[in-house]
Amino acid sequence: MKSTFLFIFSLLILFSCKKEQVSADQNWQPISANVKYKADANTIELQSGKFNYKIPSSKLPFKRVILLNASLVGYFTELDLADRIVGISSPEYVYSPQIKPLLSEGKIADIGNEQKYDVEKIIALKPDVIFTNYISSFDNTYDLIRKNGIEIIFLDEYLEQNPLEKSKYLLVFGKLFNVTEKAESRYSSIKKSYDSLKQLAATTKERPLVLSNEMYGNQWFLPGGKTNLAQFLSDAGAHYINADSPEAKAVPLSFEEVFVKAEKAKFWVNAGNHQTKKEMLQIDPNYAKMNVYKNGKLYTLTGREVGKSNDYFESGVVRADLVLKDYIKIFHPQLLPDYKLTFLKELK
Repeated sequence: MKSTFLFIFSLLILFSCKKEQVSADQNWQPISANVKYKADANTIELQSGKFNYKIPSSKLPFKRVILLNASLVGYFTELDLADRIVGISSPEYVYSPQIKPLLSEGKIADIGNEQKYDVEKIIALKPDVIFTNYISSFDNTYDLIRKNGIEIIFLDEYLEQNPLEKSKYLLVFGKLFNVTEKAESRYSSIKKSYDSLKQLAATTKERPLVLSNEMYGNQWFLPGGKTNLAQFLSDAGAHYINADSPEAKAVPLSFEEVFVKAEKAKFWVNAGNHQTKKEMLQIDPNYAKMNVYKNGKLYTLTGREVGKSNDYFESGVVRADLVLKDYIKIFHPQLLPDYKLTFLKELK
């Protein structure tokens, strides 16, 4: 009798622990496998990769921000938070028409680049927070900045391979800048648009074979089948030549390997930022031997490019729906007869 009681008691304890664990997990707002957050009246907790942050609500919303990556600019412009930015690194890579005038007027400072950040200027600007991708070789710089009482939050959105999970980072910024309602509305709109476009692309029976990227040195870095690009192409109703690869990163292949894979490709997308097809032959004259080069359609990422800045890597990070719309227009133009490309551009 005693052993039966202990057994039942143990089960009750186990069930209670599991229930508490589930309840605790449910308090977290998942963004992706890499990022999640939760909030109460006093604190916001953020987990981003291997980094954990516990930010007192009294310090929020952040009012003075420095960005060390142009890819994060899109979140701020999408949420009308451009006025919170006081410094940006490598501003020549910023495309935003909202940010450019602020840089010209000196309202946003140039704080250097990845070769040499101007740490003195960063400290003098007295930002509440710095957002950046994590680069281990900069640990000494990060430590110096932290010693001056400046928070650094690492958000590696470029690691996300699900297009909508990149867009979902809007919710993180919404929480940190007290614009949660706007962030949820924007993300919901983007997701609804993306899902609708994906369903539209699924209505077509033809799935053309697609090649991407180009040679770099002696190798062709072809995105794997689990990458962000592979997801876009699949959702756009195309068959990607490297879809069977299990990699969530670019796979280095020789020209000959890609030549064989792309033999029946009808489209070549993300073909650099060239201005003409002829110009591509300066990278590798062997392109001229490819059927897709001779008879297919080629598209570059120059639809919104000014100097060194390219909006595909800025607002395109957030607007997954517009990127998908471009690819659908390319592969199945009859589905979007009145739409004009946003980020991509046909190469002649």
